[in-house]
Amino acid sequence: MIEGFLVGVIVTTSLVASAFFFKFWRQTRDLLFLGFGAAFLIEGVNRFCILFVADPAAGNKTIYAIRLASYLMILAAIAYKNRR
Repeated sequence: MIEGFLVGVIVTTSLVASAFFFKFWRQTRDLLFLGFGAAFLIEGVNRFCILFVADPAAGNKTIYAIRLASYLMILAAIAYKNRR
């Protein structure tokens, strides 16, 4: 029961962080903010889907692949920002 509550808190904070990054992206049109916003949005949706997995501690490969994709998106945004 407490695990579901804590995952809900993580989902909420991820989506709020995503909203802030998208807001900053709209103001500046900097792709770094777009990358971070998209990554936090993906991470929030991914954590939300964890609530419906029967045994999330079993190590579902799809969950980790989506998480890896969001982290790679952050790294790509940072690399793009530093390249210019």
